[in-house]
Amino acid sequence: MLGYSVGSFEHQFMHLLGLLLFGIVALFWIGHGLRVAWGALQLPWLKDFPPAGDADCPSISLLFAARNEEEKLPAALETLRRIDYFPLEIVAVNDRSRDSTAQILAVAAKDDPRLKVATVTELPEGWLGKPHALQVAFEASKGDWLLFTDADVRFRPDSLRRAVALCKARGFDHLTLMGDVDMRGFWEKTVLTFFGLGFHLATNPKAVSDPRSRAYLGIGAFQLVKRDAYEASGTHRRLKMEVLDDMKLGKIIKRTGFRSGAGIAGDSVAVRWQAGVRNLVHGVTKNFFANADFRVPVVALQLAGLFLANILPFLALPFVHGWTLVLALLSATVAVALHAGAAAVMRASAWYSLTHPLGAAVFSYMLLRSTVVTLRQGGVVWRDTFYPLDKLRRGLV
Repeated sequence: MLGYSVGSFEHQFMHLLGLLLFGIVALFWIGHGLRVAWGALQLPWLKDFPPAGDADCPSISLLFAARNEEEKLPAALETLRRIDYFPLEIVAVNDRSRDSTAQILAVAAKDDPRLKVATVTELPEGWLGKPHALQVAFEASKGDWLLFTDADVRFRPDSLRRAVALCKARGFDHLTLMGDVDMRGFWEKTVLTFFGLGFHLATNPKAVSDPRSRAYLGIGAFQLVKRDAYEASGTHRRLKMEVLDDMKLGKIIKRTGFRSGAGIAGDSVAVRWQAGVRNLVHGVTKNFFANADFRVPVVALQLAGLFLANILPFLALPFVHGWTLVLALLSATVAVALHAGAAAVMRASAWYSLTHPLGAAVFSYMLLRSTVVTLRQGGVVWRDTFYPLDKLRRGLV
């Protein structure tokens, strides 16, 4: 009789524990997930803003760093050449390239008088390569507004005029845009559509424009900022050792008190991020542990959250019943629905939402791998340069 009572108690305890656990997960998806999704529906789309006329166009300096970019740089430069904007200057920094990047930039500068090329031959102590190169680009620029981008980003001709119109309409001092990511094949779309959803959940882009919110955002492909706001925020000198320099640029601008906002560029801004899931995994090695501020306990919490919210509800469906089943099914349904929305915005089939737990598993592996590799080698390797972990931790913003 006693054994039966103990067994019954344990069964009830596990049932209540499961009910509580899946209740928390369902609350996350309904309370936070749906709120962020509703906010995402309210984000401005670049295509909805008519291009600004000449009289409303302030001078812009488009700035980017290029290091060994011979593969993707020519296509990007061709789209820059076709940008319909005046007055515009383009400042490219050849950052210690060992391939034909310098020659590609030199030829492009002859064809486009708006393009100026600066060269970095040696990286100063206490800097990461990209923040330093962007600082060099800024110091060579003259525009009233600065557009920070990457060497592989492609622009539609009217993208800058529309971005200026958006900034004027919303009163932004800083605008970052989410553009198209070229995705090919099952695995790229599985991982990147999950990444797109996770990015929204983690950053809450709609809240970026709310001065009362601590949410901030900066995307390397497109960050347009007033020159005086950038200077008042400390320029890239404040981001000398920041691996996530694009995100942290958005942070320092907003925390300095300027009006920041996010929008969706669609195909006005596009990039081929990484070719194949193997390159995706290797490409984020430097980023994911940095996103956790290089703290192992934060990584452990992130991994637990990824499993509980994105994998466990799907695994549990055949094994639970009653209200636990209802909560697990509700969590899985909302996750799939939000994933479908993210996939649609990213121009992928909504069917990829059914890969949600698989995408979460790969994403978890990427996070774990980034942590283990960074700790094992004692730092980050970025574009063939090694940066010690202790210096990276001291340089966090």
